[in-house]
Amino acid sequence: MEYRKLGNTGIEVSEIAFGAEFLVERPYEDTEELIRACEENGINFVDCWMSDPVVRSHLGRAIKGNRDNWVIQGHIGSTWQNNQYVRTRDMDKVIPAFEDFMERFQIDTLDFGMIHYVDQLEDYDEIMNGPFIEYVRKLKSDGVIDHIGLSTHNPDIGILAAKNPEIELLMFSINPAFDMFGSMDDIEEYRKEDAYDREFSSINPKRDEIYGLCEENGTALTVMKGFAGGNLLSDETSPFGVALTPVQCIHYCLEQKGVDSIFVGVKTVDELMESLKYCEASESERDYASVLRDAPRHSFEGQCTYCGHCAPCTSEIDIAMVNKLFDLAKNHNKVPASVQEHYNNLKYNATDCIACGDCEPRCPFNVHIVDVMLDAHDLFGF
Repeated sequence: MEYRKLGNTGIEVSEIAFGAEFLVERPYEDTEELIRACEENGINFVDCWMSDPVVRSHLGRAIKGNRDNWVIQGHIGSTWQNNQYVRTRDMDKVIPAFEDFMERFQIDTLDFGMIHYVDQLEDYDEIMNGPFIEYVRKLKSDGVIDHIGLSTHNPDIGILAAKNPEIELLMFSINPAFDMFGSMDDIEEYRKEDAYDREFSSINPKRDEIYGLCEENGTALTVMKGFAGGNLLSDETSPFGVALTPVQCIHYCLEQKGVDSIFVGVKTVDELMESLKYCEASESERDYASVLRDAPRHSFEGQCTYCGHCAPCTSEIDIAMVNKLFDLAKNHNKVPASVQEHYNNLKYNATDCIACGDCEPRCPFNVHIVDVMLDAHDLFGF
């Protein structure tokens, strides 16, 4: 298992994390089995948005003996009313629901207090200018939560959160299919049968902006919906007309700018092990680009996904990294100092490109790499 630091927090978490949403209506033994399997395989990061008191109690009981080894995301605004989940901003419901979370997890301090599921701009404005954020701030000042996070599926909200220094972690839905969508204030839009009927060809600019902002600002970025609810794992349900493997989906997410960790939603240890194959997978097993290139529908034409197929470079340039740094810097009036420093520390950079073009036929998405190298040289200098 590899580990990455969560933005500016300095907290190290496993690249693959445990999304516990499928533990609803399962016996405690299933929860304990999955938690033990996570621990044995180096997973140290868990998200619990579920308000079901039984799920919370089971997770708290299973983690209690190794609490110091776990980083926990817990959600504020996810409540249990009349035996069902309700998202609310009603503080009379929010406060006791969060107190219930802490009690059932048997913890005094939560690593990340997540502002739960914000997909409408009006909701974001109400949260950030009302009693909800005041409550979250008090939780942090009192030491009940160490860091403030926010979860959303909407790129417009993601951009606002990534620009807000108070938000230290953004949990966002990322996968090759969702990345081609614009802003939506209803996650159900992604699930409609005709949602992918129109032609898509590249990462939506707003989503790309989020990843860049998180990288630049040190906002931790964690991934949900990496398998698109399982739709990407089947030829029949994949919007590309061809299935990806869990390993390919995970690699796609972890290759994006700013991403620190991906939560995998699994029902069984066997499903967990399918995702953990990523840790030992070969480059060919991780390769999502060839699948998307040959997919019958909706490939990423002209869009660098940092897949690395352009290698090897005659001049030994890490082409994918130069592309990533160029994408991070190109929309600024001045190159951010951190990006410039990273570029300066490359052993070989765009200046070393001899424009031989050997890389371009290998690119699955027909990126004009030589032109990117020229533009990168002009932007970064030397």
